[in-house]
Amino acid sequence: MAQIVTTFEERAEGRVARVVIDNAAKLNVLNSALSAELEAAFRGLAGEAGLRAVVLAGAGGRALIGGADIREMAGLTPVTARAFITQLHNVCGAIRALPVPVIARMQGYCLGGGLEVAAACDMRIASEDAVMGMPEVRVGIPSVIEAALLPQLIGWGRTRRILMTGETFDAQKALAWGMVEEVVPVAELDSAIDRVLADLLAGAPHALALQKRLIGEWEERGMAGAIAAGIDAFAEAWTTPEPGARMRHFLESKRK
Repeated sequence: MAQIVTTFEERAEGRVARVVIDNAAKLNVLNSALSAELEAAFRGLAGEAGLRAVVLAGAGGRALIGGADIREMAGLTPVTARAFITQLHNVCGAIRALPVPVIARMQGYCLGGGLEVAAACDMRIASEDAVMGMPEVRVGIPSVIEAALLPQLIGWGRTRRILMTGETFDAQKALAWGMVEEVVPVAELDSAIDRVLADLLAGAPHALALQKRLIGEWEERGMAGAIAAGIDAFAEAWTTPEPGARMRHFLESKRK
């Protein structure tokens, strides 16, 4: 059964797609298979005629993406670690390569790889109950790939703080830092997203596609090297027993 559900809404100005990660029982965490499915969904949208914008959401109301799947990561090796993290990067790459804007609908948890996926989106709108963070160092691995986008969003000091401490932060702090562009009550989240969609649809389609591509080119100056270095660092983490031990400890603590 597909865990990525894509629906379309027909508007006078064009089509809006909603991509929902439907793994609510596990806080929409991304394992390799689900990452591949999410990448395929966005690659498919690239050829969708009349598409004007995309909203990325998580099912269940408790998380956009709770992170990468620690159960899968606990058994990685240096070789499989490289494949795992490259697949997650491919999700972010598909979002960034899509020629129309992508809005992240951030309700509940958005952690680790989930926050990297959100950072890869063009805009982020959060509900007041959103909780964000990059807790990778607490389970023995560095934050990599699209974490390299964070300094442009929140600055180097805050990036160092959240990556090195692994702390979580709430929606209001995310707004103050620049991680998200708007925070609203849960009941108003979809209305807020609709307002942004209306503004996007008011723009000329070709001009908007050109603008997104140009912004991506601005961001990519130096980014490719940063991501490649991050993939190397992720794989290198698995040359020690630290990630496996820490992740097993995490999983065991959840069973108690």
